[in-house]
Amino acid sequence: MKIKIINPNTTWSMTRTIEQAARKAVSDDVKIEAVSPTMGPVSIESHSDEALAAVGVMDEVSKGEVDGCDGYVLACFGDPGLHAAQELAQEPVVGIAQAAFHVATLVGRSFAIVTTLGRTLGRAQDLVDEYGFTRQCVAYRACEVPVLGLDEHPDAAYTSLLAECRATLEQCDADSIVLGCAGMAGMCERLEDELHVPVIDGVAAAAALVEGLVRIGARTSKRREFANPGAKEMVGLLSGFSRP
Repeated sequence: MKIKIINPNTTWSMTRTIEQAARKAVSDDVKIEAVSPTMGPVSIESHSDEALAAVGVMDEVSKGEVDGCDGYVLACFGDPGLHAAQELAQEPVVGIAQAAFHVATLVGRSFAIVTTLGRTLGRAQDLVDEYGFTRQCVAYRACEVPVLGLDEHPDAAYTSLLAECRATLEQCDADSIVLGCAGMAGMCERLEDELHVPVIDGVAAAAALVEGLVRIGARTSKRREFANPGAKEMVGLLSGFSRP
């Protein structure tokens, strides 16, 4: 089994952190291929970043279909390009926010999201609503650490993240914490040890879920919404994405 982990940003050092988290979550016989697109933002912290990153995600999924990948993980908490990827892939595609919310509700009744920047909290709320977890998510918090700060200054970032998680648990009734960035994947175990509640890393959750879906033979439905898109010409910078 081969699972492709797509980090939609182009920072390869973060992709390696994501790869390590995914490998720990799957069986020994699962091959993990972790990639960043050849185009796109170095970090994803806005709606504009997400829109641009989605093109690279689609490119990597298209390559994965040719290479025979058995499933895909989109390793960005905004799940950029998830539905487009589901149109392109025959196999299961899971976003890390999508996976984290499901797992959080399996280990407790309620959860809180702690993410990077406050400006992204609206996107987190949109995803919670879209995926059907409005009642279960009881808090949306940000530690105000930029995405690249998680990679470039990990000790300072961890201190800020831990403090925000503690404050969140003191101020709400969350049974667990959902980490709101793939770049936080390497901090999950330390946080659990200090907070004494489940801390959900979406990368690990998504990798494990994709493995399970592949093993039971569940594939992306092609009956209606996620049917392969029809032929269409693209022009200009997107001409390479034309569909015959």
